[in-house]
Amino acid sequence: MELPFISLLPYGILFIISAVSLSYLINKHKYSLSSLNNLPPGNTGLPLIGESLEFLTTGQKGQPEKFILDRMAKFSSKVFKTSLFCEPTAVFCGAAGNKFLFSNENKLVTAWWPDSVNKIFPSSQQTSSQEESKKMRKLFPLFFKPESLQRYISVMDVIAQRHLASDWEGKQEVSVFPLAKTYTFWLACRLFLSMEDPEEVQKFAKPFNDLAAGIISIPIDLPWTPFNRGVKASKVVHKELLKIIKQRKIDLAENKASPTQDILSHMLTTADDNGQCMKEIDIADKILGLLVGGHDTASAAITFIVKYLAELPHVYNKLLEGKIKLQYACIYILANTYIYICVCVCVCVIKHCWMTEQREIAKTKTPGELLNWEDIQRMRYSWNVACEVMRVAPPLQGAFREAMTEFNYAGFTIPKGWKLYWSANTTHKNPECFPEPENFDPSRFEGDGPAPYTFVPFGGGPRMCPGKEYARLEILVFFHNLVKKFRWEKLLPKEMIIVDPMPIPSKGLPIRLHPHEAA
Repeated sequence: MELPFISLLPYGILFIISAVSLSYLINKHKYSLSSLNNLPPGNTGLPLIGESLEFLTTGQKGQPEKFILDRMAKFSSKVFKTSLFCEPTAVFCGAAGNKFLFSNENKLVTAWWPDSVNKIFPSSQQTSSQEESKKMRKLFPLFFKPESLQRYISVMDVIAQRHLASDWEGKQEVSVFPLAKTYTFWLACRLFLSMEDPEEVQKFAKPFNDLAAGIISIPIDLPWTPFNRGVKASKVVHKELLKIIKQRKIDLAENKASPTQDILSHMLTTADDNGQCMKEIDIADKILGLLVGGHDTASAAITFIVKYLAELPHVYNKLLEGKIKLQYACIYILANTYIYICVCVCVCVIKHCWMTEQREIAKTKTPGELLNWEDIQRMRYSWNVACEVMRVAPPLQGAFREAMTEFNYAGFTIPKGWKLYWSANTTHKNPECFPEPENFDPSRFEGDGPAPYTFVPFGGGPRMCPGKEYARLEILVFFHNLVKKFRWEKLLPKEMIIVDPMPIPSKGLPIRLHPHEAA
């Protein structure tokens, strides 16, 4: 699971200013003069706090790419140094930088997360978060394989329909982001825990949201901080999860539950290399990790697909009409949106359009018939649109690694212990990787699609998000049901997008719904 670390909470400022860090002084002393003489170009900023404030505030202003792209232009397009959160940091840029980090996982680099992760997940205090991550990656490949997920498509369809019926239908206006979180969390609880009752799911939602916010917060344990709320919420959620785990063990023993019905049963019945099954607290932690990893990022992606379809009405209209010809539409996206640009949208000879694609699938279904794997495979253009949205507004902005040993990259020395950061924006917004990157163009993903290591919304290499296919299914199933029922328009054209730690609309993206007339 990749955890972004761009927490933009105001408590970060207090932490940074007050952090006269002993660990910083130790780290500074550790690096030999020979290493310091050949570091990547860059600026480490102010003593102790480095460039952390600018790194945080550019995201708060809705321009997370600015910090990275400005330094790429000034220092190096391959790698530059900075200082973030009292840690000397090398930022790896471009497809080559992504490839190097992803390909050298557990060889030269390893995952790194803030201390808050270890404190909120109790079992990871006994073993490192890196070791826990390795265990999870060995445990879940079979469950998240496309062939394994196929049997859950109908379940996803049912939940999407129930969600729209309860929270969208009959309403003139809704806020998209909170509802997207409701949908993805409900779906995760159903598939991971077989939790069916919406009220039971909702009991989890509030403490879970506090827990998720605490994981990526500055670890200051004071009553008014997100970290403190996250620690308290962790205890509440763990207590509830342990009740569910104990009951599932009883149900499995009495053959009231199946070993293959969900991830929880899979964990309880799968032994490690030594023939040992996981402890209950470890299972609770791993379930939480899955919920966190698959919840906020998918919610952000869904929200931005709704946002961009609302902002591109000319494209949406052509898709609705199903016309196949060359059209150009200039759409002015106002200031304070995720990007400030004039988008020239080119919809070129599209064989399968978003709306017509979904309508054609709907025509093949009898009343009450649910989606299946073949339907998902026909949603090629819909997924191209989703991918282009994730290119423009990547839900995972980037992630940190740590140098396991001293090594050379691009002619520069990277000392052992340095933090290493990769950012999706070094390729997603790079004209060398995506020509005219300011243009919204789903055709980029036709054929073979982007070059390797340029499109990285799910990371890459051995640490590519294992839930990538799960995310694709939950997004496509949701939008199949949404576009069948509604058109929509934004209520706040100037709504600001902030990054905290992923891009989210500051007001939740309120929209006005326009139900399609019954045929």
